[in-house]
Amino acid sequence: MPQNFRRQVRSRRFTGPTAGHCGDYAQANLVILPQCHADDFLKFCMLNPRACPLLAVGDPGQWEIPALGADLDIRSDVPGYYVYRDGELTEETTALHGLWRDDLVVFAIGCSFSFEHMLAQENIPLRHIDQGVNVPMYRTDIANQPAGPFAGELVVSMRPMSGGDAIRAVQITSRYPAVHGAPLHLGAPQALGIQDLGRPDFGDAVRIGEHEIPVFWACGVTPQTAIRRARLPLAITHKPGHMLMTDILNSSLAAY
Repeated sequence: MPQNFRRQVRSRRFTGPTAGHCGDYAQANLVILPQCHADDFLKFCMLNPRACPLLAVGDPGQWEIPALGADLDIRSDVPGYYVYRDGELTEETTALHGLWRDDLVVFAIGCSFSFEHMLAQENIPLRHIDQGVNVPMYRTDIANQPAGPFAGELVVSMRPMSGGDAIRAVQITSRYPAVHGAPLHLGAPQALGIQDLGRPDFGDAVRIGEHEIPVFWACGVTPQTAIRRARLPLAITHKPGHMLMTDILNSSLAAY
């Protein structure tokens, strides 16, 4: 259950990527910003819904978000956090208690790990889970729609699949726009500005079979490129692949 999983994270008994865990429940990417930038970032999410589908937004200083789950502490219930200062990644940490401020606003963004359980139920292999690594993620040359200081480029996650599995994955994930929805591209990575699938910008490379194609989804790591561009004095995100486990049932997120 998600509450038990979060307790394991909180006690540091679990510190790895969260793909494949608590499959019936939604996982969330995190962005935590000072209140003075929250309105601009909210607009950024609204303008870029494929990459930044919002599950919840907290009040300033709020680290308990009831909409995401019971007995939930944003400051400690994520296996890894990135801390950015002036647009540079300056720190990786496993807890935010020493950094927490009364003006920080939490944004929880849907994650593609949430639909992976549904793909697995259809016997669609997920290579990063089979290999025990983090999903590969890539910066693209597709510009985000800007809002205030936030812009940057779209980040995508990639899963190799056979042609038939890719078609079925489109059918399944199209129902779940709150966790990135359908793939935005199948095949040629160069069309997205990705030159080498063997060198992901985030996560780990995975094997691609001879008769498989890369399937790309918009990714909730996208805000990290926007944060770098905005050069805020302070911004906090999840470590890529290390998500917040929520109490939200994936089935409740279906659009139809």
